[in-house]
Amino acid sequence: MKITKSLFGKTNEGQEVDLFTLSNDNRVTVKITSYGAIITSIETPDKNGATANIACGFEKLETYLSTEYLGSYPYFGCICGRVCNRIGEGKFALEGKNYSLAVNNGPNHLHGGLVGFDRRLFSSEIIDENDKVGVKLSYLSPDLEEGYPGNLKVTCTYTLNNANELAIEYGAETDQTTIVNLTNHTYFNLTGGTETILNHELELPAKTFTELVGSIPTGNISSVEGTPFNFLNKKKLGKDIEPLPDGYDLNFVLDNPEGKLIFAGCLSEETSGRIVEVFTTQPGIQLYTGYWIPEMNLDGKKKFGRYSGVALETQHYPDSVNKPQFPSVVLKPQQSFSEKTIYKFVTK
Repeated sequence: MKITKSLFGKTNEGQEVDLFTLSNDNRVTVKITSYGAIITSIETPDKNGATANIACGFEKLETYLSTEYLGSYPYFGCICGRVCNRIGEGKFALEGKNYSLAVNNGPNHLHGGLVGFDRRLFSSEIIDENDKVGVKLSYLSPDLEEGYPGNLKVTCTYTLNNANELAIEYGAETDQTTIVNLTNHTYFNLTGGTETILNHELELPAKTFTELVGSIPTGNISSVEGTPFNFLNKKKLGKDIEPLPDGYDLNFVLDNPEGKLIFAGCLSEETSGRIVEVFTTQPGIQLYTGYWIPEMNLDGKKKFGRYSGVALETQHYPDSVNKPQFPSVVLKPQQSFSEKTIYKFVTK
């Protein structure tokens, strides 16, 4: 196993951005940048031994900064925060005080606001141990950044081992009561981008989901039985997608009240033999099939577009701060936020 560091580019403000390349003995290679803590690439072998990048991402920092990409922004591979997913109307109350955040997704607040963690520069610390390699990325979010209270210290640690496990560990501490909900927004395409994800098969152990009206949970928890949202038995993503106007974009409830590291899902694709198994301590997982991913012209070639990747975002439920019956996203001083997710890469 090894880890290397190289220059990925410079921000519009002239700040240097690093790229960390993690590789193990099984030809699994993961690339991560200090800008947005973005996973830019995950290379894994298929059943015939041929490697390909199975994550939606770019080879140049400039593409992440481009107006073409940001104009229909799909958050490729980044860390979303302070609060991922949606907050209804961008409003919440905390300890008797009302807060208003940016409304950047229809009438709602999405993925931390106008400039969330996805577009911040993280400091880095390389991890090179006998059983894993990785990088610990850190960021201090100042009080009232994007409208959130408290100075929040955030860490995101990526590690890769020889069991082909990419672990993501989140940590956070605050000096004022605030809210935190962190996720990684990697989109997978197990064909290496040669086809859409509609023939990928997904299994989710979730028996229920958070019912939505206008992308915001009503507070009701509904059964997947008899709905297109039933993935208790493995099925193709395209099988029941037609009645859904924007494809899948839904939070599934994992039966995990104690925050143990549990199985959260399995994505597979038959022709390549590639499989991604998901394990998490989080209470929910958002399935998003990438309806709004833009088609882009990169180096004279058309890439990406609708259904070109699927995101499996482990998280707390959307709009939890306004739903007291949901697992809490409130973080107080002297408390620490800690969550872990593992993506394990398998071939069959």
